[in-house]
Amino acid sequence: MNIALHVKERLGLRRVVLGIAGSIAAYKAAEIVRMLRECDAEVRVVMTPAATAFIAPLTLQALSNNPVQSDLLDPHSEQAMGHIELARWADVVLIAPASADFIARLAIGRSNDLLAAVCLVTQAPIVLAPAMNQSMWSHPATQKNCSVLQQRGMLLSGPAIGDQACGEYGPGRLIEVEAIMEATAQLFATRLLTNKRVVITAGPTREYIDAVRYLSNRSSGKMGFALAAAAVDAGANTLLIAGPVDVPSPARVTRLNVESAREMEALCMQQAPQCDIFISVAAVADYMPDKKSAHKIKKSDAQMTLTLVRTPDILAQVAALPQPPFTVGFAAETENLEKNARQKIADKKLNMIAVNSVNNDEIGFASDDNEVTLLWHGGQEFMPRTSKSQLARLMIERIAQHYGTE
Repeated sequence: MNIALHVKERLGLRRVVLGIAGSIAAYKAAEIVRMLRECDAEVRVVMTPAATAFIAPLTLQALSNNPVQSDLLDPHSEQAMGHIELARWADVVLIAPASADFIARLAIGRSNDLLAAVCLVTQAPIVLAPAMNQSMWSHPATQKNCSVLQQRGMLLSGPAIGDQACGEYGPGRLIEVEAIMEATAQLFATRLLTNKRVVITAGPTREYIDAVRYLSNRSSGKMGFALAAAAVDAGANTLLIAGPVDVPSPARVTRLNVESAREMEALCMQQAPQCDIFISVAAVADYMPDKKSAHKIKKSDAQMTLTLVRTPDILAQVAALPQPPFTVGFAAETENLEKNARQKIADKKLNMIAVNSVNNDEIGFASDDNEVTLLWHGGQEFMPRTSKSQLARLMIERIAQHYGTE
């Protein structure tokens, strides 16, 4: 099967929980996993107990390269609240096939298996690909359940009309795998920022002491790269100015690499006057050595004194342009988060700022998860812990909303 380029781009590096309910169409899940992996998506499979009667978990484990989970009460997984971890990890939850029974349980909010529990906890979008007998699909109860789930924001993809395993003909077949992939990829194309030009900075900077030593920080660049991917999905022409990080570039993002604060300043001040939105996620070093030694400094005295000078405040300079872009900052704090963030909005004349605590090693620097409070003039919103890619999509939605009102 051929995968369209835009599907590959939108699903690349996404984290997909593939849920499999009890249906004869469960055998097609193997092809779904294969195609997701071909798109470079990371896949974790969750099966209902009934689904394991139709396809072996070992098959899906081999294809996904991750353990398959099905037991809500598994002592090992649930010691770390596995269903919550899975729900936070996901960029999207795809249920294919979704049986009539699973749809009914989801509609009334039951969580009597691992997959249903993940669906109740997750903040990620949920796609349901129904598969069942044509009479079950047409039954008023099933139709009402599907309507309820759609009203809650879940996406139904299918079913198709055709011959069924039971020998009957009608609606209820699982739609083709390519159509499932297309529907899932569409979730990552919001078009909220169509034709807007967005500049995002990410990662740390390195301020060199000598030929081999430098001052830097723990920033991994993951949050900035996630925001760049989300901005592209929203239709923006996105430029990513990245410090030295080992993170693959998001698809359709133009990336320029820098090392020092001075290099980042030069590029930002060159690009910012032409952009609509500027998002400063980079952890730019606050200080740099007043001079760099041309040679490696030899270890001799018991102590060495460095004279440090302030690095340029890139964000403040961008916000102070004669016609500044919509300017968004990031603040990593250890205390008085809201107070410090409000002060930065005022001092730097920002439109918006996202503040997060760096006291918790499970979020923020180097982690795949984060939680932030987004603040603007006259308002704020707390965004609870979730994957950085999921958080980035939510933040881009909010930025797009406020950009349109200022």
